[in-house]
Amino acid sequence: MSYGFKVMVDGDYACFTRPEMKVERVSYDVPTPGALEGLLKSVYWKPAIRYVIDKIIVFNPVDFINIRRNEVKDKISYQAVKSQMSGKGGNPCIYTSESRSQRAALILKNVKYGVEFHFELTGIRSEEETDAENKHFNIIKRRLEKGQYFRVPCLGCSEFPVKSITLADEFDMNLVSSPIQESGDVDLGFMSYQVRFEDGGQPVNNDWDNPKFSDKASTVYYRPHMVNGVIDVAKYREELKC
Repeated sequence: MSYGFKVMVDGDYACFTRPEMKVERVSYDVPTPGALEGLLKSVYWKPAIRYVIDKIIVFNPVDFINIRRNEVKDKISYQAVKSQMSGKGGNPCIYTSESRSQRAALILKNVKYGVEFHFELTGIRSEEETDAENKHFNIIKRRLEKGQYFRVPCLGCSEFPVKSITLADEFDMNLVSSPIQESGDVDLGFMSYQVRFEDGGQPVNNDWDNPKFSDKASTVYYRPHMVNGVIDVAKYREELKC
């Protein structure tokens, strides 16, 4: 049995931030596999599975828009939170009127993607049932069909929610826009594939009831081509670079 899926995803805006642009946000031209994995985890996720993006189809023209946003530039102090919890005072608050920062962003608009993916068992907290893969498959399929999710799926940033995620039997390549088809073979350069955490999803204290995870991670890159709107992620996966 195949445990793969095809879904259509669309939204008004998207931002798949280039890591080299740290002050002003600038989006990649196309989604990163890591961003799409996060989108799918909003629908269904368990430690026992991981999503693998196999193919991305870009249907709409790559169209950018400049916006300005108010962002909070500070973080709540961990020591202040710890101090207040222990009854020693502290003020773990941020006042937006005092830490507001206006920043520009170059984001995508009117986006539509086809995403082909499958899932794999991680071996972490794996179920005792012999039919675990089939169980996860049916849950994912049911949630996608009903439009269910644990948190609102987003296109890169949380303020850019997905308008719809729908299951597809096959992608209609005739719906790929003319500008994308006419672009032919496009070298997208080095792109972020995903952020890979050193703990691999396993609590460093080996306690699932009160888990503590490592914050140490590294960005993995790959260099894909978009051919007539199709990014064959599986083809380039062997070229991943840390």
